[in-house]
Amino acid sequence: MAKTLDLERILHRQGFGTRKMCRILIVNEEVTVNGEVCDDPDAKFALDDTLHFTVNGEAWQYREHSYLMMHKPAHYECTHKTQFHPTIYTLLPEPLVERGIQCIGRLDEDTTGLILLSDDGQFIHKVSSPKHHVPKVYEVTCKHALSAADLAHLLSGVKLLDEEETITALAVTSVSTTVIHMTLAEGKYHQVKRMIAAIGNRVEALKRIKIGQLTLPDTMAAGEWRWLSAEDLIAVQS
Repeated sequence: MAKTLDLERILHRQGFGTRKMCRILIVNEEVTVNGEVCDDPDAKFALDDTLHFTVNGEAWQYREHSYLMMHKPAHYECTHKTQFHPTIYTLLPEPLVERGIQCIGRLDEDTTGLILLSDDGQFIHKVSSPKHHVPKVYEVTCKHALSAADLAHLLSGVKLLDEEETITALAVTSVSTTVIHMTLAEGKYHQVKRMIAAIGNRVEALKRIKIGQLTLPDTMAAGEWRWLSAEDLIAVQS
């Protein structure tokens, strides 16, 4: 049987402000639950995915944890405290930010593509920890044409400054003379750019297109986000 909780606490946990603020929203009849206005902050509801509510007319579904994917645009930073560029958190609804959602790993300011966000600590650790070897695929546009020897070098391993061991790509696929898809299982600082520099080339554009078996949809524009489905969650960890 699903656990129950009073509406005031539900809204608070879902990121709609302090408990006092949530109580005011409810008393002012600005909240509906499953299609009906509820003005009782102490009314209890079952905590499951059948619980739908609106706040100020905006529809929400109860979620114990949040799991999102975003197509990160260029010139956005993956931190809350930024210096020179806006944060990607400004692209999300405020309740998600309030409940503590965070990026799973980071992409550089000029790097675009697939990024995941969640407030589930165990999920974040599983996807981001090098111990779990979740592969990530990057579309890399280089300044100069890449030879077969260059691709072989990336696969056999390159030596980076300040690294004791060579770093290898799990897979490298040629898309054009200057574009490759490179798969990595690690997430070292500026790793792709440093690997390309190690073979005497330079990254002109970098886009992450896949995490695990989850691919960035072609239909998702830069700056857009959506909830991860149950199938998506399985794909990320596959």
